[in-house]
Amino acid sequence: MIEMSYSAAVIGAGPAGIFAARELARSGVRVCLFNRDIKPGGLAEYGIYPDKQVMKQGLRSQFLQVLDTPGLAYYGNVSIGGQGDLSLEDLRALGFQALLVCVGAQGTKWLGLPGEQLTGVAHAKDLVYHYNQLPSYSQRNFHFGKKVAVVGAGNVMLDIARFLIQKIKVEEVVAVVRRGPLEVKFDQKEMEYVIMNLDQYALEVELERIAPLMHAVGQDPATARNLLLASLSKAYPSNSATRFRFEFLVSPTQVLGNGQGSVSGLEVEENALQLQAGEARARGTGRRRVLPLDSVVFAIGDQVEAGFGLPVSGAEFAKNPQPRFPVDGISFEAYDPQAQAVIPDVFMAGWSRQASSGLVGYARRDGTQGALAVLQYLRTLPLAAFDDKALAARLRKIGKPIITASDVRNLAEIEAAEARRRGLAVFKFGTNEEMLARIMSVG
Repeated sequence: MIEMSYSAAVIGAGPAGIFAARELARSGVRVCLFNRDIKPGGLAEYGIYPDKQVMKQGLRSQFLQVLDTPGLAYYGNVSIGGQGDLSLEDLRALGFQALLVCVGAQGTKWLGLPGEQLTGVAHAKDLVYHYNQLPSYSQRNFHFGKKVAVVGAGNVMLDIARFLIQKIKVEEVVAVVRRGPLEVKFDQKEMEYVIMNLDQYALEVELERIAPLMHAVGQDPATARNLLLASLSKAYPSNSATRFRFEFLVSPTQVLGNGQGSVSGLEVEENALQLQAGEARARGTGRRRVLPLDSVVFAIGDQVEAGFGLPVSGAEFAKNPQPRFPVDGISFEAYDPQAQAVIPDVFMAGWSRQASSGLVGYARRDGTQGALAVLQYLRTLPLAAFDDKALAARLRKIGKPIITASDVRNLAEIEAAEARRRGLAVFKFGTNEEMLARIMSVG
């Protein structure tokens, strides 16, 4: 007897995709979870600072439990998209009734400044992937030199600063912030890891420089000082002499080179503050100056991959402005702005729906809500049979190893054993080749 059910492909196995897949499977949907990486986890595996091992191990355990959900099949080492192993149209042809895209913000966001191609310029996401050993980023070389600017004011900026201070131990890290100290976006908890390296004298000089600009919009520099130093009482010890400081109210205008293809400085425009709808905003003054530097890291957020196969609006995939199946008033539905038409069987969740918004907790909630939107859609369709043999045959045609949930569990045990053998708290293979070789050896 042929079993009739709903079927859905969930694309991307970060927290959003993993918990979306679980929600769908628990609701009786036949779910296939596709992941371009070998391991599940996405940014929970490759985006959280590596020293947070207790958190990461707890998440890994959760993810493995989810992969055991009845009705859920995991396929790792399979890329989906315009240039991937399978396209969205391929998935439709295989019989999936709905596609839930949870691939995250895989594109790289740049400001488009002169000099961004110079040696010594990097994007924060690439660097985060590097020190978290995501293949193939783990094998990349980054040039830092002695003085590094990190452009941004969020938690990613502090993660990069922490890496440069504690691991690379550069001479100086400069946080380049477009707005003022009362508009920073980072959490105090993240500041605890780097505040012992903060040059407090330089902070006083900087606050004195921008005090007139803050007073002009009713801000108190003393409040800013207290905010920036609030983490001192809980500071972690420092292991380097790196000097950490801020440059507030400046916007990068170009990266300067030394004539040999490498960074020599960052030109910035000084900003003033103005109130708009009660909020302090930065505006350029036209005054420019140069910060002498050896490298620049842009921690300015992320955007979706334009070549994935869905229409893009800004940094995100375009969403239906009038959703047919909203959840808490939120649209999870893909949309074609040019045709002004919904893409009926495609949904989005997590960073695919809204780039750079939160991390694990946000993504989990958004993935679950996205699954609820998909369920509403599926219940408008008839139940159908799913051809497992056709899927298996299509995956074989890809011509490379396809990773299952059993393989993921075996790899976790292999890496744990390797960590014990080496006397390490944790061990991770840094290339797909190493992981595949070890998985196949026990397959």
